[in-house]
Amino acid sequence: MNVMDSFRLDGRVAVITGGYGHLGKAMSMALKEANAKVFVAGRNKEKFLNAFNDTDIKFVEMDILNTKSIKNAFETIASKDNKIDILINNAVNLAWGDAFMDDKTWNSGVDGVLSSVFRCIREVVEFMKNGGSIINISSMYGFVSPDFRIYKGFENYTNPPHYGAAKAGVIQLTKYYAVRLAPKIRVNCISPGPFPSKEVQKSKGFIENLKNKVPLGRIGLPDELKGAVVFLASDASSFITGHNLIVDGGWTIW
Repeated sequence: MNVMDSFRLDGRVAVITGGYGHLGKAMSMALKEANAKVFVAGRNKEKFLNAFNDTDIKFVEMDILNTKSIKNAFETIASKDNKIDILINNAVNLAWGDAFMDDKTWNSGVDGVLSSVFRCIREVVEFMKNGGSIINISSMYGFVSPDFRIYKGFENYTNPPHYGAAKAGVIQLTKYYAVRLAPKIRVNCISPGPFPSKEVQKSKGFIENLKNKVPLGRIGLPDELKGAVVFLASDASSFITGHNLIVDGGWTIW
């Protein structure tokens, strides 16, 4: 196969949870540009419509906190194409709290970041009988701690403890299912580094703190995740499973 052809996703059905958000939109467009049939799964159709004018990308309702909703969404997609080839577990439902949050907030955050990925993997497998690729979105904070010096004076942006703990779980879950679902289904992970939202980017001082922590000297742009997504979704990575691909501008190397 020609190397460029190995990146193409012609005829493949791709589902991405939360695919209309800050990073999700870029990943959804990457799948479409590689010629996949793309379904964005989420709770907010209005946000989806605001994000996409392209009718080639379809919306399917899904609540990642609810097993029945997840199952119904996958069944709806599979009823049209009789398969799902690619699943990107991108959506999170995070309850924010401080370092000493109560039990309810902790459990809610872990459920919305980690357990939601488990539920989606469990329910999609039956629709990947002919094989497929699952990509879980973790974070650099799944394997390194936040440098709290960066957040001094910007406490509103501080990363809560259950987020990193749950994202670490996503990396481990990736490795577990990479073995459990082999050889037909590959399971990999992407850990983005500093990709602050447009709202966070309004804080120039905080953004400078982030830039100073990155060897490449800048924050990440959502489109810079496109290559990683298509690579892991496609035959270009056909002998790769259980891998955590770090896209962080070098943040975690020092």
